Amino acid sequence: MSLKSKARRLLATGAVAAVSAMVLAGCGAITPANSGADDAKFELADYIQQRIDDGEPLRIKLSYHDPSLAFATPIKAGMQKAGDELGVDVKLIGPTGGDAAKQVSELQTLIQQQAVDGLAVSSASSDALKPVISQAYDAGIPVISFNTDNPGSDQIGFVGQDLTASGESEAQELLKSLGDNPSGKVVVFSLDTGAGWSHDRFGGFEDALKDTDLDVVGPVNVGNEPSEAYNTVESTMSGQKDVVAIAGLDCCSTTAAAKWISQSGNAGEIAMVGFDLLSTTADYIEKDVVTFTISQNPAEQGYQAVKVLADFLQDGTPIESVDTGAQIITKENLGDATVED
Repeated sequence: MSLKSKARRLLATGAVAAVSAMVLAGCGAITPANSGADDAKFELADYIQQRIDDGEPLRIKLSYHDPSLAFATPIKAGMQKAGDELGVDVKLIGPTGGDAAKQVSELQTLIQQQAVDGLAVSSASSDALKPVISQAYDAGIPVISFNTDNPGSDQIGFVGQDLTASGESEAQELLKSLGDNPSGKVVVFSLDTGAGWSHDRFGGFEDALKDTDLDVVGPVNVGNEPSEAYNTVESTMSGQKDVVAIAGLDCCSTTAAAKWISQSGNAGEIAMVGFDLLSTTADYIEKDVVTFTISQNPAEQGYQAVKVLADFLQDGTPIESVDTGAQIITKENLGDATVED
């Protein structure tokens, strides 16, 4: 066995290191992946090692919790770029509509059929995917999480934004935009309040506002169907008074809430902040409906997820977590930002 092969068979990283993919405004320190796996005892599957020794193209798959979301498009582009540069076969998979059971079933099939050499997972439900992440790890498949973290699972690393820190950044930037000693309600919307990423992001947001006179309402679940999301925002806002700001925790709730602000004539009266830079969100920023949004650089997430797995399999490079940052996008720097759809 070659030294590189031996390095791949026994992954002895000691600790998961945080590597910043870029230095971005509003970026907090990454939370290291909380892996339940004994990384020093990870053994690469024989079939994967044989494929490497035979010079077969590596098969790296990114399982995204809902590929139908606009956010998946730049992830796929970054993934493909890495695949082309590194000479590996890549594919974005996952269930349309964010069905965790279907995602688990798809992953189990890949594992059983030995149809994947490296796996990156973005889960619709952290708890639901922990067992299948363990299955992949135990089967000798290097597995990481990307975009959404799975703390406490057998993941070997995490590529993506520090979710709690990004929520804190959103709240801190909102406070700056509201001026001195703001008071009133801040209504928070999320496309999936039950998801781990939503819980973490909201936790950071809420914690950053706990010592202010702002009253946080929510988070309110809107789902990812645009018309239903808008209707939920509209019905929620009809029952609220003294609202000074609305915060979206993701792409879809941000655009739905911004649409309500625009159509209700509240632009300039209620501050609107959110996440991700869809073309619709960019338009709302240009029209002064949205004060700012936070980009988490999905193309970099797709690229880095492939790279850390490929580097480990091809060269024995230890898998380390990568923070893709939190970039505050306003009207002033919108022209320099990358639209995410």
